[in-house]
Parts: sequence; structure tokens; C-alpha cells
Amino acid sequence: MRVGIIGGTGFVGGYLVDALLANGHEVNVLVRPGSEHKVRQPARVNVVTGDLDSTAALSAVLKGCDAAIYNVGLLREFPRRGITFEQTQYQGVVDTVSAARQAGVQRLLLMSAIGVKDPGTKYQATKCRAEIHALHSGLDVTVLRPSVIFGDPRGTMEFATQLFQDMIKPPLPAVAFPGVRMSPVHIKDVADAFCASLQDDSTFGQTIELAGPETLDWREIVQRVAAAAGKSKLILPMHLWVMRIGATLFDWLPFYPVTRDQLTMLEEGNTGTADAVKSLIGREAQPFTPESLRYLKC
Repeated sequence: MRVGIIGGTGFVGGYLVDALLANGHEVNVLVRPGSEHKVRQPARVNVVTGDLDSTAALSAVLKGCDAAIYNVGLLREFPRRGITFEQTQYQGVVDTVSAARQAGVQRLLLMSAIGVKDPGTKYQATKCRAEIHALHSGLDVTVLRPSVIFGDPRGTMEFATQLFQDMIKPPLPAVAFPGVRMSPVHIKDVADAFCASLQDDSTFGQTIELAGPETLDWREIVQRVAAAAGKSKLILPMHLWVMRIGATLFDWLPFYPVTRDQLTMLEEGNTGTADAVKSLIGREAQPFTPESLRYLKC
């Protein structure tokens, strides 16, 4: 099967490329101009250079494909630079669905996230609207909603590495946010779940949550990241309303580390069970432990 990936050069996209190739698929990847060096296994991948809002580029990446994967998302938007949730997480899906129809591509996998909803934050609402549009498009669509994803970033950035950089590495106490809970899921389990669902007719029209085997509170997550990095760290509680005051004043600044919407989603949590992962990939999901986080070891 030839698969066209929109969003194949980042943390998750690189693992999707590897998993698809390992399972015998052929891969087309849409790449922004100047990012060609980020493509995994470039000798085995058909690279299409172009922008997400280019009809010609979307048509080219889906040409000759049997399936498409939409894996584009933002953690934060920058409207002044034209980088928005609306354009990236919603309109990009609308345009991809249109391009798939024109190319005769019937199968579409859509990367979403646990907890998306409308109304909600801009992040949640645009992803939710994208899900609805895709599921009602007439294509054979599967929506996959992972919890927070961890694993060796291989030169990019992911959840545990960011947490290490922000809280464990600095010579200051780390903070724990009371009430915040997540079910971290390993990137290889996510990539394999995509591959498994690709040709599984029973997943057509389904929205599937991908979560790890444990639901952890923020303190437990920080403790495990510190242990994996071989660090001893004092952890102090901090309620999210304290962070919200700062975000209210400063989240319009690009360098401010967190936005009000991100704090809202953090407070809501990001949890699920590993049942779907196990069913799709045929093995137990990897836990968020110091052993599976050993890539953080200094």
C-alpha cells in the first residue's frame, strides 16, 4: 500500500514513516520547503516539497496513494506569523479530504487527541471540527486520539524531554500541579497502532483513544522523569491558578512558556485506558517508567 503522509517530518511523523516502511508500505511525505533534511530514511521515501495550503502539493503527495495520514498539529499558534489552529488543524484537514477525493484515495487516518471538544479551547475545537468533517466526508476514516506521547525524540522534542529541560535540568525545585492526570503512551505504540488500523476495516468510522497502561498524576510523572535522568529533585506543589495569572498577563509573548488554553487543557487532564492500543498492536502498551525513559539519561 502507498501512503501519503501530511505531517511526516516531526516527532510523531518520523516514527510513522519508520513504522510504515517496516510494514512493507511505500510512503509519500509532504515536506515544507527547507525541511527536506528532516525526512526519515529519505532514500526510501518519495518527498513532495510544498506547503499545507497548496492544492498542487496536496494533490502531488496523494498521487498514486491508497491511503492518507493527516498528522499536522500545533501546541501553540502564532497568528502574526500566519500559524493558526484554524488553518493547520481544521482547514488543512478540509483541504486534504478534498484532495483525497480528487485523487481517488478512499482511506484516511486522522491524528487527533484525547479530550478534544467543541466548544473548548481553540486547539480542542479545531481538532473536533476536523474530526467531524473527516468522519462525514464519505471516506473510510479512522480518528486516532492519543494521550500525551513520549519516546526518544531523535533530535526533535517530545513531552518527557521538554519536562526534563523545563523542570529537572534547572537548579531549581520542580513543581507538581495537584489534580493533573495523564496516561502517557509510547510513540512506537502509537505508530504501530496507526499501521495496524490502516487496513483494518473494523476501524472505519471509528474514533479510537490511544493511552498508556497507567494514569499518573503530575508529581508521579515528574518523579519518573527525574529518576530516568539520574537526578534527585525537590518537587513543590503549585496550583494552576498561579500559572494562570502569569499566562493572563504574558501569554501573548512568544517566549512565554505556557498559554491560558494550555493550562485549561492541563487542568482537564488527558487520560484513557490501554485497551485499544493492546487490541490494535497485539501486545501490552509500554509504561511510562525510568526504563522506557532511559533516553533522558545524562
